Amino acid sequence: MKKTILPLAIIACIFSCRDDGDNFSSTISTETGETIVNYATVDSMFAGIIDLNKLANYSNQDLPTYITKDNTLGNSISNEGATLGRVLFYDKELSIDKSLSCGSCHKQVSGFGDTKLQSDGVNGGLTARHSMRLINSRFSTERKFFWDERANSLEEQTTMPIQDHAEMGFSGQNGNPNLNDLLTRLQEIEYYKELFAFVYGDSIVSETRIQNSLAQFIRSIQSFDSKFDVGLTQANNLNANFSNYTAEENQGKLLFLSPPNQGGAGCQSCHSAPEFDIDPNTRNNGVIATIGSTTLDLINTRAPSLRDVVGHNGVSNGQLMHDGSLTSLAAVIDHYNLITPNQANNNLDNRLRGGGGPGGGQGQSLNLTQTEKDNLVAFLQTLSGTDVYTNQKWSDPF
Repeated sequence: MKKTILPLAIIACIFSCRDDGDNFSSTISTETGETIVNYATVDSMFAGIIDLNKLANYSNQDLPTYITKDNTLGNSISNEGATLGRVLFYDKELSIDKSLSCGSCHKQVSGFGDTKLQSDGVNGGLTARHSMRLINSRFSTERKFFWDERANSLEEQTTMPIQDHAEMGFSGQNGNPNLNDLLTRLQEIEYYKELFAFVYGDSIVSETRIQNSLAQFIRSIQSFDSKFDVGLTQANNLNANFSNYTAEENQGKLLFLSPPNQGGAGCQSCHSAPEFDIDPNTRNNGVIATIGSTTLDLINTRAPSLRDVVGHNGVSNGQLMHDGSLTSLAAVIDHYNLITPNQANNNLDNRLRGGGGPGGGQGQSLNLTQTEKDNLVAFLQTLSGTDVYTNQKWSDPF
C-alpha cells in the first residue's frame, strides 16, 4: 500500500473531515512528527497509473521563453489539482447514464478534439457544434470559452457540458437529475473521497472544486515541441527564415505573418504567433451555418489555437470551424482567400470586409496563387507537436 506523507499543518483538517465510510486512514509518526495517510481505493483503482506519492509534473512544465500569454488568473496549476482533474475529465460517472466523459468528446489521439462532426451526447443526443480542440487552452489573451464565448472562464466552462441536457445530461430538465445529484453521486464514490481529501484537505465534493481541478488539468495540456518551436528557438526571431524549414514553409510563414496590403494573407491579425491564439476582439469569420439546420449561427467569434490543428502526421484532428463544414487546411485557406459579405451576417469581422465597416465593404479577396496556398498549408503543418498525443499524464487513467 502506498503512503503519502503530509505536514502536521493539515492533520486537523484530515481528521475533522473524515467520514466513517472513508477507506483511507491516518496514523501519526511520533519519530518524524508527520502524518502518514493511506489511500487504499486510489492505490487499487489506479495502480500503476496514478501514484499519489509520485505525481506527474503538471505545474512546472517547461515553457519556451517566447510564450507569454496566460489566462489562468487565480487558479494556478498544481500537480494535485490536475491529477484530480485528470480523473474527473475521463470519468463517465459525470454523465447521467455513465456512458460519456469529457474525454469522449476531447480525445487525446485527436488533439483533444473529435473527428465526429457532432460529438455523441446522452440518450442519443448530439452536441450543437463541433467539439473544440483543447490543446494550449491556457495560452491565450482570450479568457472566454466556447465558440460563442458564453463562458467567462475555463472554470465556468468545465461544468456547462455536464449540465447540458443533450451532452452529459445533469440539466434538471424533463426529469433529468441536476448538478446537485452529480455532487451527491461523486461524494459517495470512495476514490473521490480520497482524491478530494488529498487535494483539498477534506472529502467534500463541490462544483467549484470540480471546476478548478478540471481547469487545471485542461490548462496543463500543452504542445511546444513542434518544428515551429525548434525553428523559433534557433532563430530567436519570428520574422527570420527558420533554418530547419523548407523554402515552402518559410514562405508560408511569411504569408501568415504579413498583412494583405503587404502581399500576405493576414492570418496573424486574428491568430497571433507564437501562441496562435484567437484575438479577443475577433467577430464572426464568415462561416455562419448551423449543423443540421437552415438557421444562421452568427455569434461564433472564438476559435482554438492553431497549434496542432492537424496531427504530427499531417492528418486532420477533426473537421474545422464550429459547424465542421471545412475538412482540410486547404479548404480553410480557400475560405479566407475569398469572402463575400452576406447581408444577413451583421457580425462579420471588419478585417474580412475588404475595407468596410458593418454592412459595408466588398469582402476579402487575397488573390493567393495555388503555390501560396500550398505554402500556407505547409507552414500550418509545422505547428504540430508529438508528445501531447501519447504522454501518459494526459491519458485516460481508467
